[in-house]
Amino acid sequence: MCRTVDLHQAVLAKNDTNAVELRRTLDDRGTTAVNLMSSPGSGKTALLEALLTRAVAGGIPAAAVTADLATENDATRLARSGAPVRQILTDGLCHLEAGMLGAKLEGWLPEGTRLLFVENVGNLVCPASYDLGETLRIAMASVTEGEDKPVKYPAAFGLAHLVVVTKSDLAEAVEFDRDAFLGGVQQVNPGVPVIETSARTGEGVDALLAHVLRAADGLESHVPVLARQHEKHLHHHHDDEDASAADHSHAPSGATEHSHAPAGAADHSHAHAEAAQHSHAPAGTS
Repeated sequence: MCRTVDLHQAVLAKNDTNAVELRRTLDDRGTTAVNLMSSPGSGKTALLEALLTRAVAGGIPAAAVTADLATENDATRLARSGAPVRQILTDGLCHLEAGMLGAKLEGWLPEGTRLLFVENVGNLVCPASYDLGETLRIAMASVTEGEDKPVKYPAAFGLAHLVVVTKSDLAEAVEFDRDAFLGGVQQVNPGVPVIETSARTGEGVDALLAHVLRAADGLESHVPVLARQHEKHLHHHHDDEDASAADHSHAPSGATEHSHAPAGAADHSHAHAEAAQHSHAPAGTS
């Protein structure tokens, strides 16, 4: 009997296992991981530098890992905050994976780190499918990118616990349609909080840090609607598998089912359809 194996699902299942283990390790250390996702040029690094600077000034133990295909430019910039920073070079891979992050943290993450910010590769497609063991997932978009990003990238914004608008000081100059953007956000992720920020003026930076700290304390519990839908689908899929197994108890030896159970909780269940074409394995991480 032949069975078709979805390689992409197998890769995601392995990632989820690594994410569960990493989340448990970070929880034991009292560290909250924050996954930052956006397209290139959104101002993600500038905003993260501002957040780290505020955290250091406030005596909040924070660290950061930043990922890029090449160069250590972002790590150099973030280190100006005074926080511990490490760079991951993905050597062409369009996203981070939990195993890559865990390997970089091993033996480096300072004891007592309360907040670990993870700046994902600039991309709104691939990273949406990969749980990094984070507690808080933030999707960002700048006003200069236009107001349609949430509906064009529903997985990235639909699986976020928080949406952040960057470069808000330029909104008027670029004629940013705030109402259309917020409408799109609510369309793909009803009820998700939205914070508008500007790294240049400082607008919203304190509010964002406060939100992250509340999440670290378990006081922010938004569960993305897409995650809930995916969780419901998984339960339905498992019920069908259980019924099928009752009729076919002679499954071929060596066959493995990768059901891709949600990592940790429903708010870490990921929809993968948008990134199905990006199933290449990590190579050359450093």
